[in-house]
Amino acid sequence: MLEINNIDVAYGKAKILHGLSLTAKPGEILCLLGRNGAGKTTTMQAIMGLLRLKAGSISLAGEDLGKLPAHEVPRRGIGYIPQGRRLFSELTVAENIEIGLMVRGKGEETRNRVLDIFPRLRERLDQAAETLSGGEQQMLATARALCIEPSVLLLDEPTEGLQPSMIEQIRQVIVRMKAEGVAVILVEQRVDAVLSIADRVAFIENGRNRETVDASVLRDDHTLLTKYVGV
Repeated sequence: MLEINNIDVAYGKAKILHGLSLTAKPGEILCLLGRNGAGKTTTMQAIMGLLRLKAGSISLAGEDLGKLPAHEVPRRGIGYIPQGRRLFSELTVAENIEIGLMVRGKGEETRNRVLDIFPRLRERLDQAAETLSGGEQQMLATARALCIEPSVLLLDEPTEGLQPSMIEQIRQVIVRMKAEGVAVILVEQRVDAVLSIADRVAFIENGRNRETVDASVLRDDHTLLTKYVGV
C-alpha cells in the first residue's frame, strides 16, 4: 500500500501542499479531483520524488520513499504518466519502450506483454515518437510506464485532448491494471470518466485533502462535486 502522511511541499517559499494525507491500496483506483491549482499534480510529483518534502512521509510497503533520490522511485515499482506525456520525441517507439524496460531490468517477456496491450504500437515500433498521433503518444507513455511492471501507477490527465475511442482504450488499460492488483492514482478533470471506474475519490482544495469518499456516493449525489470541482 502507498501511504502519504501529512506531507508539506513547497515551490521555493510558496507552500503548495499542507498536511496532505492519502492511501492507495492494491487493486484500487483512487481519483484526485479538484480545481486547477489545487495541488493534484504537485501530489504526483511529490510521490515520484520530483519535489522534496518539507514535512511528512511517503511510504510504499513500509519503505520510506521520501529519502530516496528521484531516479530510485520508479525502481521501487511506481509508474508515472505525467501530463503532457514527456516522451523522448526523437527516439522511436521501440527505443522509448526499451528505456522503460531498463528501469527495473525487464526483458522480452515484459516487452511482449506490453505490446499485446497496445497492438497499434507494435505496428509502429520504428516510428519516431513525435510522428505519432496524440492518442498513440498517450499509449506509448502508458506502455513505457507499464514496462516497469508497477505496483502503483500514477496517471495525470491521461485523457486530455483525446478522441472518445482513445479515451475508452486508456480506460480499459486502467481497469485492467486494477484487476491485476495495481494501485492506481488518477488525476482527471472529466468527472464522468472518473465516476465510471474510480473506487474512491479524494477532493483536493488549496493543497489539502478535504474529503475522501467512495465513488458510489458521488454517482447519486453531486453535492461534493459542485463544492470542490464546480460541476
